[in-house]
Amino acid sequence: MGFIGPNGAGKSTTMKIITCYLTQTEGTVEVCGLDTAESPDEVRKLIGYLPEHNPLYKDMYVKEFLHFISKIHGIKNAREKVEEMIKMTGLEREQHKKIRQLSKGYKQRVGLAQALIHDPEVLILDEHTSGLDPNQLAEIRALIKKISKDKVVIFSSHFMQEVEGLCDRVVVIDKGRIVANDILTNLIAKHSPDNQYVLTFGKKPPKNDLSALGSSIKVRQIDDFHWIVAGEKGIDVPAVVLKKALAHQWDLIEIKRDSMKFEEIFNKLTG
Repeated sequence: MGFIGPNGAGKSTTMKIITCYLTQTEGTVEVCGLDTAESPDEVRKLIGYLPEHNPLYKDMYVKEFLHFISKIHGIKNAREKVEEMIKMTGLEREQHKKIRQLSKGYKQRVGLAQALIHDPEVLILDEHTSGLDPNQLAEIRALIKKISKDKVVIFSSHFMQEVEGLCDRVVVIDKGRIVANDILTNLIAKHSPDNQYVLTFGKKPPKNDLSALGSSIKVRQIDDFHWIVAGEKGIDVPAVVLKKALAHQWDLIEIKRDSMKFEEIFNKLTG
């Protein structure tokens, strides 16, 4: 789940409340059925948390640091668990280095390893990709995708492509209030134009202006090879287009729904 909003919207504050670092002034928060105000210690055991400013002991070695974290959590099979986390997060070559020697990307991997070492049910990541280069971004995203197969992952990010690529559900917050909470595909469909499609043509674009589609379908040309067509309610636009394309021998390559990009929806929702 992507937890998205402009700077100052309340994302980090909300995450600190969920993770029991702050106590809310009103309302309730439950994690796996437990109230954060009534059972904060039990909730913390269920959550892995990587805050925006990754708090690491930089003079410790990677492996030493993870053993230290495992002792804090009281993990019995600490050695096996540390080895598992090092392998999962791709830290094999870096495990004997001091944390201060690592790149930003590998420091984030160490942060993820410490957040996961006690096998939490929920993983919360606050701006976990801030300051990473494109290669590091790709590596961290692939790792999160892998983790999300077994755990609930909630993360905040300013990268809309990351939200579109990773998230099943999105919550958009603005000025402390939720302005959208839905499955990503539903959210895009809800805000996209009704019954509107983009047509892509090949080497032989239509010789006319697509007026053959009839008065019930509006047509707008983007360029020689791309057109937007919008049908009245109840009109099966793809069926009409395909029928006319065959009749007029148009070199039609693709018909796809004209969907708003998530970044456009975000801007619309948050002003």
